[in-house]
Amino acid sequence: MRVLVTGHRGYVGSVMMPVLSAAGHTLAGLDAFLYEDCTLAPDLEAIPALRIDVRDVRPADLIGFDAVIHLASVPDEAQQPQRAETSAAINWWGAVHLAEQAREAGVRRFLYASSCSVYGTAKRDETLTEDAPVYPVTAAATAKARAEEGIARLANASFSPVIMRNATPYGVSPRLRADIVLNNLVGWAHTTGRVRITSDGTPWRPLVHVEDIAYAFAAALGAPRRALHGQIFNIGATSENYQISELAEIVLAAVPESTIEYVPSLPHSEQRSYRVDFGKLNRTLTTFRPRWIKHLWRRL
Repeated sequence: MRVLVTGHRGYVGSVMMPVLSAAGHTLAGLDAFLYEDCTLAPDLEAIPALRIDVRDVRPADLIGFDAVIHLASVPDEAQQPQRAETSAAINWWGAVHLAEQAREAGVRRFLYASSCSVYGTAKRDETLTEDAPVYPVTAAATAKARAEEGIARLANASFSPVIMRNATPYGVSPRLRADIVLNNLVGWAHTTGRVRITSDGTPWRPLVHVEDIAYAFAAALGAPRRALHGQIFNIGATSENYQISELAEIVLAAVPESTIEYVPSLPHSEQRSYRVDFGKLNRTLTTFRPRWIKHLWRRL
């Protein structure tokens, strides 16, 4: 299958590309290259790529591809609320625009990397399936929820969008992100000796290793169209829901001489809390099983 991956040089994309290549796909990338020099692996495999913003893509850029995997997005920046407009422009309108251009170009399958952060806040005793209502509380999550709606409406007999709601990723990548929860806690512990928590520690978060996201998307590309068409899938494992305080204890055990520090009074203190059910993914993508589950990932 000939596959275009947007954001292929990002945190998830730079891990996903070798996985897709090993699965036998012919790959091309599309990236704005905003973080071109921010790499831990200068020898990242060179593949054909378009240096372009997703908002500027036209059908001619996508002719000949069997599938598009849309990873490119901008993250939330808690202390910069003015970035909400940028988030909407790229994560919402840009994503829908890309899907529209893909459909016009004759691309048959469109995998959209959304996020479980669209669930926002949930009752403490509730484990959320794909049918649960969404209550995004950040600009990026709100934009992704709106993008899901716009992309889903494009489904027809020849264009098959699939919404992949990733749990919160973690783990090593050639383009490492330090702003996501577990990576952030580890980073604080290593650089300052403090496992810094900007909440009371009770919020829930589902985790998924960045490699497992890559394998899930590879499995989705290989699955029959009828099994996925127009559907939403939570990407992760139900066993991997943790409270922030649990994650802090794991980091404390992994980083010698570190201590836990609670600073919940910050203006951007964590408000999101959601536990997620991933049963539908395992029932549908029978070739996919997370490799990093329970205590295995703690070796990091």
